[in-house]
Amino acid sequence: MPRFIAEKADIIPVLADVFREHGYEGATLSRIHERTGLGRGSLYHFFPGGKEEMAASVLTDIDAWFAQYVFEPLRREDGTGKSIDQMLDAVTRYFGSGNRICLVGAFALTDARDRFGTAVAQYFTRWIDALSAALRRMGASGSIAIAVSEDIVTAIQGAIVVSRSLDDPAVFERTMSRLRAKFPLVAHDDALTSSERTAI
Repeated sequence: MPRFIAEKADIIPVLADVFREHGYEGATLSRIHERTGLGRGSLYHFFPGGKEEMAASVLTDIDAWFAQYVFEPLRREDGTGKSIDQMLDAVTRYFGSGNRICLVGAFALTDARDRFGTAVAQYFTRWIDALSAALRRMGASGSIAIAVSEDIVTAIQGAIVVSRSLDDPAVFERTMSRLRAKFPLVAHDDALTSSERTAI
């Protein structure tokens, strides 16, 4: 059922859902019209650049959410690990315990990456950079912080895919629990081997 649309900001979440369900190529204007209730003229009024601008606006909105609830809190880490817990809580909430796909990750795996490659790369780069900065403030060395941050973001993304594939949110939740338990070890043991980091 179409939602009431009063302004551009109201459309973004609806568009995001359409792109998540159908992908960039599958998100036709007819499907977008069906979900938003807006005709072609109204859609182009809000998005003169058409579907490409719609997708870019959704990616910008996702980036803003992660900046507020994930990236910036990580960069303000005070050494206690509080921002790490906040990050895990935020991503669990955002991805619906694995029930909601990562649209940025989905775009990275399709031809949409050719159109939105910069936004996709920046999303993951900013996440890894912010997380590694938090780990350094918790005591990890630079090289360990970067390696573990890459492993953790990869684990979260993988958990989303497997949870969706198995229709089992418990997979995502178990991954979050393991990550939460491992952070103190990472921050205070610069002697972790590569195999130990992989186990995280």
